[in-house]
Amino acid sequence: MALASGTPTALSGRLVTESGIVEDGVLRWEGTRITGAGVDDQDQAVEQLPEGFLILPGLIDLHCHGAGGGDFTSGSAADIEAAAAHLHRSGSTTVLASTCAAPLEDLESAFGRLAAAAESGLVAGIHAEGPFLSRRRNGAHDPEFLLLPTQQDVARLVTAGRGHLASMTYAPELPGSDVLVYELVMHGVIPSIGHTDSTTEEATAGLDLINEELAATGFAGFSGRPTATHLFNAMPAIHHRSPGPVPLLLQRARAGEIAVELIADNVHLHPETVRMAFTIAGSENICLVSDSTAAAGCATGTYRLGRSEISLVGDSAVLTATGALAGGSGSLLDVVRCTVEAGVGLADAVRSAAAVPAVVLGLADELGSLRTGLRADAVVVSPDLELRGVLRAGAWVRPLDI
Repeated sequence: MALASGTPTALSGRLVTESGIVEDGVLRWEGTRITGAGVDDQDQAVEQLPEGFLILPGLIDLHCHGAGGGDFTSGSAADIEAAAAHLHRSGSTTVLASTCAAPLEDLESAFGRLAAAAESGLVAGIHAEGPFLSRRRNGAHDPEFLLLPTQQDVARLVTAGRGHLASMTYAPELPGSDVLVYELVMHGVIPSIGHTDSTTEEATAGLDLINEELAATGFAGFSGRPTATHLFNAMPAIHHRSPGPVPLLLQRARAGEIAVELIADNVHLHPETVRMAFTIAGSENICLVSDSTAAAGCATGTYRLGRSEISLVGDSAVLTATGALAGGSGSLLDVVRCTVEAGVGLADAVRSAAAVPAVVLGLADELGSLRTGLRADAVVVSPDLELRGVLRAGAWVRPLDI
């Protein structure tokens, strides 16, 4: 089905909103904006979706390294455009483009290309995963390119982002991390705790420092709410005598001080772990992410993650050289589906994949919900959450298939 851009249009189905599921709801939009969402009694033409079909808000992925063969760190402008387009067609209508650890010169070049993509509306900004990460918890990041933070190096990356650096993952136990936090907060960049070997005490000190700096500066950038990068992954496992950062981050998330990312794809996390995190932190404090790589949406083969070669083996993207897990191979909608299969309610899973990341980005008045006045982003899915259409800014980037 093709709908003409710029004319009033409407779909009727089960709307997934922040307050729950609206049965027999109607989503209306005109041009790029939603003009109505919910129970509807207007005497105007409505396209009725098949029974059980759902309309979700456009999903927001805060952590994705690429897709469709394109890598955000090493890829050309054309690769970035192809990756972003693939992500949009997959239901992630808003994405932060994530980079991996690389030489600073490589990152500066990548930031320049990604800043241009942000300026054209392809991506919402840049997420730098490193290079200020723990060598003991480097994951798929090449330890050769990991650095201790200095004011000069952080400033170089902030400058290279041209105002589009939205968040940066760092290990709070590293010497110099206090300078990093200050520099990021002063420039409106969200600090994200991750790839860390920190103790509970070090993680506590790191989060306290972030919140102190946010309070002191008034945070003129995004929302002012810090995040934790893919909780559980690339950080110490919980031990009863040495709990590490995970329990602290879950508890502080429950208190609303931090939003924690989960790669709930049945590869990075067991379903029981996902269910536990939602029970403790609450859906309003969780951001579901894909951590997708260039391999996402592709056939078995080899791809790039920065300077490293990765291979798609079954449902897993791994470093070709070592077999270590190297990011995701699916979409954020796949993560939502896995989360629901883990026992989390659909409305809660969607909230964590749309409304919460919109708050983190400071864009809750623009994105993340089916609400009048917001950008007309929507994802149409079948009752089993299979993708059937994607609307982005009022245009069908994936034609409706019903």
